[in-house]
Amino acid sequence: MPVDAADGERIQRELHEHLILPTESSAPPKTVTGLDISYEIGSERAVAAAVTIDVTTRAVREVAVAEGKVLFPYVPGLLAFREIPLLLEAIGRLTAEPEVLVCDGYGIAHPRRFGLACHLGVLLDRPAFGVAKTSFIGTGDDPAPARGEWSALSDGGEVIGRSVRTRTGVKPVFVSAGHRISLADATELAVALSGRYRIPEPTRQADIISRQVLRGEPFPSWQRG
Repeated sequence: MPVDAADGERIQRELHEHLILPTESSAPPKTVTGLDISYEIGSERAVAAAVTIDVTTRAVREVAVAEGKVLFPYVPGLLAFREIPLLLEAIGRLTAEPEVLVCDGYGIAHPRRFGLACHLGVLLDRPAFGVAKTSFIGTGDDPAPARGEWSALSDGGEVIGRSVRTRTGVKPVFVSAGHRISLADATELAVALSGRYRIPEPTRQADIISRQVLRGEPFPSWQRG
């Protein structure tokens, strides 16, 4: 855990050296594990959820949660240090090792090209990408209105992600590769995992379940990790 923001930026720069960002596509995974964390207003309590989804059916395969206190303050660009301890605990409670991780956040679409998806991917050495509801950095054209259309998101002349239409006529999400996955594969998965909703099902379910647990509501026992 960094001692302050400057130390956090130093750690990100050091870990960035371990990033692997392939440009070629790989065989699609059978499952993707979505991650999200919910915070209790007015306290340091938070709940992280890891939800594994079948890519073909978008059905939930497994859920695990972790509760605890966040130990690092909110600092833009350093969200990983606030969320990773509980997210790692939730991932560790899954019985099946994740094939691919998707975060409600960013991969290299980050000022130091090392967002939450990069951080988790490097620490676990697993493919990881981010799908965010809003853009953090970078500019690009609005994609065409049909589902599956996308436009490049660039910063300083570098392509750092894509603005992706996961539903026809609905505002896009922002996809960026994190580790061991190409941007093209991350884009395809973001679209494939989004059905009735704009947000991919793994992170949508992780958001729902983390909020349920935060409120003290149980979720079905067969889902517990």
